[in-house]
Amino acid sequence: MSAFVWLDYSERDRRKMLDVVDLFKEHDTRDELGLGSIRDSFADQFFPGTSTIMTRARYFLLVAWTYQRLERQRVTSARMPERARRAETDLIEAIEQSDDKEGNIGKYAKTALKRLPSSVYWHGLSVWGIRTFAGAQSQYHRSLDRSYAQLHRHGGRVTERDAEHDDLIAPNWHAGLVLPPEAFPDECSLRLTRAEAQYLSERIRLSPQCAGTLLAELVARHRHHGDVDFVWQLPYLAEMPLKLREMLEHARNFSEITHGAPLLYNLILAEQERWDEGIEEYRERFAAWAQLVTGRSSILKAWKRDRFWELARAGNPRISAPTYDFSNAWWDRVLGADPATLCDNQAVRTLIRDREHKLKKNLARIGNPRARELWNGDSGSAQLEYRWLVSQRLLGDIFEGLEASDA
Repeated sequence: MSAFVWLDYSERDRRKMLDVVDLFKEHDTRDELGLGSIRDSFADQFFPGTSTIMTRARYFLLVAWTYQRLERQRVTSARMPERARRAETDLIEAIEQSDDKEGNIGKYAKTALKRLPSSVYWHGLSVWGIRTFAGAQSQYHRSLDRSYAQLHRHGGRVTERDAEHDDLIAPNWHAGLVLPPEAFPDECSLRLTRAEAQYLSERIRLSPQCAGTLLAELVARHRHHGDVDFVWQLPYLAEMPLKLREMLEHARNFSEITHGAPLLYNLILAEQERWDEGIEEYRERFAAWAQLVTGRSSILKAWKRDRFWELARAGNPRISAPTYDFSNAWWDRVLGADPATLCDNQAVRTLIRDREHKLKKNLARIGNPRARELWNGDSGSAQLEYRWLVSQRLLGDIFEGLEASDA
């Protein structure tokens, strides 16, 4: 039986790997051509602490409240994983009985839920300054016995120095964490009260890891804008700080010019499967993409790619040389010809085929009927939006809460 034996030791890598595993359940978000490192670089810089599989903002509080409650009960390190799991799965039914249950994690899986909310939100809790314990969830569980012992020696006082272990006794959660409702956890919805929304808004604005980001800027502005597909479509974009506008322009250029590559990838697979409806669909979508790119050709040709890569590597220094080479080769092809002709250009098709083969080796689908058996007709064909859609939902929860009555 295989296992990710290193996941316990690297919270950042563990989170990313689990997110990748979950993304395989969402056909439209797969990264078939290996551009995820660039996408995530900008997403992390725009919306720190978020994840594509988050659903509602109140889970940031539900997870923290659940663990605080178990800590007050002095649940031991050995028992904490099982007790925490039971507490989280118990919330599923409580949420399902509430007046706001959309986005209820585990609604169908219930006690068989594989990825608990605490796992989904663990990293974000730290980034937003709600979790003060520095470490992976499993490390937190193991630390509790020692934490209880330290608190007992010091009469329950925190933020003092423990002379025996020469370290600082500190709480695991932000000292100003808003209190849960009296009925929690027996009664629980996903709607934020005004006090809870104010707390999350404050945490985002004051967190050092969120400072200067698009997330903090949007929270500070507190503007309802209706649903837009991409963050660069916001009506007040011109009012944003210059640095954010620059990053958004680069992110938009990358999203738009690169979108044709996964469309062509899916078209090639549809042709090899002799799927007429799919061929027609992807040719139409490719033509629409080509029209979009043509309409912005003057901007894209003036695009300062060196600056783009500088910004991308600021968020992720580990963007690989093959990813850099493939991206630049694709852009050269798009900007050097009529984009509408690229879907039938053999050299461009070879570029797509070679990129997939370098990434997946024998698991590559192009030219491999056995591997195509797992293709469901759409892999990674959505245009990159850098976690805007999930962030838009989280922001909407906060904004609605700020206008709510706590009565």
